[in-house]
Amino acid sequence: MTEGVSINPAVCHGKPVLKGTRILVSTVLGALAGGDSRKVVSEDYGLSEDQIASALQFGSEISDFQVSAYTEVA
Repeated sequence: MTEGVSINPAVCHGKPVLKGTRILVSTVLGALAGGDSRKVVSEDYGLSEDQIASALQFGSEISDFQVSAYTEVA
């Protein structure tokens, strides 16, 4: 997965966070989806542009899944 994201059962109940922080990827994505600019997210959470890009990349990767018809899977 994305290099800048960490998933560890001992940190935030195993939810994806930005490495070296306890800031959830979902928090960053939610703020951006809600209309906050990258600059605002960076200032509010003390994140670098690279960390914000990692959250976006992770969201892209996790949402890129393939769906197969049940008859093909069985």
